[in-house]
This record gives sequence, structure tokens and C-alpha cells, in this order.
Amino acid sequence: MISVTSLFAPVDNDLRILTDNLKKLIGARHPILGAAAEHLFGARGKRVRPAIVLLVSRATMLDHDITPRHRRLAEITEMIHTASLVHDDVVDEADLRRNVATVNSIFDNRIAVLAGDFLFAQSSWYLANLDNLQVVKLLSEVIRDFAEGEIQQGMSKFETSLSLEAYLEKSYYKTASLIANSAKAAGVLSGVSLEVAENLYDYGKNVGLAFQIVDDILDFTASTEVLGKPAGSDLVSGNLTAPVLYAMEEKPLLEVLIEREFSEDGDLELALSLVKESTGIQRARSLAADHGQKAVQNLNCLKPSASAQALLDLPDYVISRMY
Repeated sequence: MISVTSLFAPVDNDLRILTDNLKKLIGARHPILGAAAEHLFGARGKRVRPAIVLLVSRATMLDHDITPRHRRLAEITEMIHTASLVHDDVVDEADLRRNVATVNSIFDNRIAVLAGDFLFAQSSWYLANLDNLQVVKLLSEVIRDFAEGEIQQGMSKFETSLSLEAYLEKSYYKTASLIANSAKAAGVLSGVSLEVAENLYDYGKNVGLAFQIVDDILDFTASTEVLGKPAGSDLVSGNLTAPVLYAMEEKPLLEVLIEREFSEDGDLELALSLVKESTGIQRARSLAADHGQKAVQNLNCLKPSASAQALLDLPDYVISRMY
């Protein structure tokens, strides 16, 4: 299986610069936020989102080096992503992320909410300083989409009538919007045509949806150690994902258990085994693979290069995490 490190080799050095810059951009202003930033940007994240921005930047700037604005866009993307995780962990009352203690569990919820707000505000300020209105529009939409996705998720807990379309829309808001809009923004900074910019957007959207669906599958198939959070935690909190929505079509009892919010002894264990007995996980895998294939087709617009190849290989890497 291809590793994420070898996949991102074309931007390896760029990612190192990014990590150093992020700690400088956040850390200087305030000791607690500095500590939170050190904790967040030092966490063993894969840096998938800024890597995509840097790969798109390099793949669309073949005859020139990437600009400081491309680098800043990648930093802004990771800042926005991290801010959303900090808020996510508060909303989910999570103690662990990637096996590292969350900001809310170290500092408390109030500081965590403010740290998330600070990161969103900081990213907006750096965004405005790129002096590119189209890019500002693309990334401010992402910040709005995050809130929209969180609200939709909060409103649809234990909601057994949730449709697959509504699930995909929420997944777009929570995960794919950032990847889609930042990939397009990197192309915009490179001066690509409108058509290429749209293809980059579609690529990001499909990769993001595949990524979210795979994450939702791993919640059922991976161990707590691999997930860095308790397995089955989506279902416990009433967040109904693709494997569950498919499983409910085959196992009517699952719907009953969810509607009573697993209030009786053994409900949750029974629900987990019903999902695993159904074809829900296989059908979710097909759905993720379908988005992965679409993402590859979206890249026909790029000339061959090491960075373009890494972008083409990324959907395979995302899908291979399921097995």
C-alpha cells in the first residue's frame, strides 16, 4: 500500500516550510493559543489538505516556481481545517484526536471555542491579505459550509429518515468543501482557465467525499488505536453515516434501536453487529470508490508531472485505507 509520505514526496519540502510557518503565524501572540497551536500543528496529522493545495499549485505552475501566495493559501487551508477540528471536538465532547488529547480536554471548552474562533479569524485575515477577491470568496464559503455542516449534523442526530443525498450534502459541507474550494483557489492563483478551475474544484469535491465516506466506514471496521478515537463513536452519538443508512434498508430492527437512542442494555452492541451483518459496509465502499474514480477523471485537464501524478494517485490511497 502506498504511504502518504511517498505520495506527497513532490511537496515534501514545501510541507516542512508550511509546518514551521504555521507555528510562527499562530504562536507568537498569546501563550495559551501558542500552546494550543504547538499542540495542534505538532499533532501527527497527514497534512492532506495543504498537500493537495501545494500539489495543485506545482501541477499548474510547471514552468515557474510556486509563489508566496500559493504557500500562504496552503497555510490558510490547514488553519481553517484545524479550527474546524477544534470546534468539532468541543461539539462532540471528544477527549482524543489521532490519539492525542484534544484542546478542549487540556484547556477546557471555553478556551477551545475561542482558539477555534481565533484560528478562523486569523485565517480570514491572511486570506484578505492575498488580495485576490475570487480566492477570498472561495475560502469564506468554506468557513460558512463548516458551520452549515455542523448544524445539519446536530439537527439530524438519530434521524432515521435521513436520506443518502442529505448525508452526502452534509459530508460535502464538513469535508469536501474545503478540499474542493482550496484546490480551485490554487488554480486561480496560478491563472488557469475557468474550465480547469472547475475541474480542480470537482476533483477536490470527489476526493473529499471519498475521504469522508472512508472515514465513516473505518468507524465500524478499524480499532480504537487506529482511529485515535473510540470505534463506533459516530453511531453512539446518533450521527448516521453511509454504512448505517444502507444497513437500515436491510435490517428494520436497526431503525428501532436508533430511534430509541440505544436506551436499553445491549442496544448499541446489537446495532453494531446488524451493520456488520448487512451489506451496508460493502455498499459504502462502492460509493467511496465511485467518487475516487470520478476524481481521477477530473484531472484529465493537467499536463503530466510528478505533482499531477501524486494528485492522480491520491484517490487510490484514500480508498486503500478501507482495507
